[in-house]
Amino acid sequence: MNAFEPDLAASIPFRDREACRRVRGLRREELTRHANPDFKIGVIDEAPTFYGAFAADLLAEIVRARDEGRRFVAILPVGPVPQFRILAGVINRLRLSCRHVVTFNMDEYADETGRTAPPTWEGSFQRAMGENFFGLIDEALRPRPENVHFPTDRNIADYHKLMEDAGGVDCCYGGIGWCGHIAFWESHLGLEFAGDLPAFKRAHGRIVELHPMTIMQNALHSFGGDWSWVPPRAATIGPREILMARRRSFWLDGALGGGVSWQRFIARLVAHGPVHPCVPGSILQETVCDYTLLGNVADDVQITMA
Repeated sequence: MNAFEPDLAASIPFRDREACRRVRGLRREELTRHANPDFKIGVIDEAPTFYGAFAADLLAEIVRARDEGRRFVAILPVGPVPQFRILAGVINRLRLSCRHVVTFNMDEYADETGRTAPPTWEGSFQRAMGENFFGLIDEALRPRPENVHFPTDRNIADYHKLMEDAGGVDCCYGGIGWCGHIAFWESHLGLEFAGDLPAFKRAHGRIVELHPMTIMQNALHSFGGDWSWVPPRAATIGPREILMARRRSFWLDGALGGGVSWQRFIARLVAHGPVHPCVPGSILQETVCDYTLLGNVADDVQITMA
């Protein structure tokens, strides 16, 4: 018998240790089964195929809207990045006009006062999207400048209204953070709703304090491991904007190299744990959503010693 059963660290908002134990034990072959048939969990083993499928999903939505003579309105994440480069190349080769495309980025970094980063700052999401997507599309084919939106300290309170004014969101694309966040809607924000899930789902974008797990996650994948470089706050969409979309498409590729993935546990908790405000991504379980894991993320959770 193992008598060593430590509690969760005090900084972790989600406290259901039994739920954590249960989802930790889910094997790879069990992951794709879910009670909601509209919440479709898939696994793609090879990274080139994974990013190609992500790009193909966006491309199909853009082409469908064009053929139907309507706008395509999308919520976009900044990462992962490879699919945007793939998509930009295909758009240019096909000479596919994206003048009907309207985008709303999920989030943007902010300083300790809540002032959002300008595109001139090297870590800003607006700059990253310009360098890795919009700027790679031939100028004549790009979305109109007035149709490309980023959350700021000036517009975040009304960001959801801008989406409504655009005719609503066709698809919300995204990923899942280490603490279970969607966009930068962090796990600790769930504490203020005291178990009131309907109120949580109605919450819209705001300036938030980043959770320590998010600071560390982003330091690892974007800032060369330098946690002192990661801003402390962000402007982010909320659950309301994610749920208002007609469809959701989430892609989880969280790998650190050497066969290690930081996303294996949280991918399981979001998809198979309780729907809970302190695991923000868990609200996807009750929606129409494609939830695709890179093969390394789907692998079993286990303790390994280097």
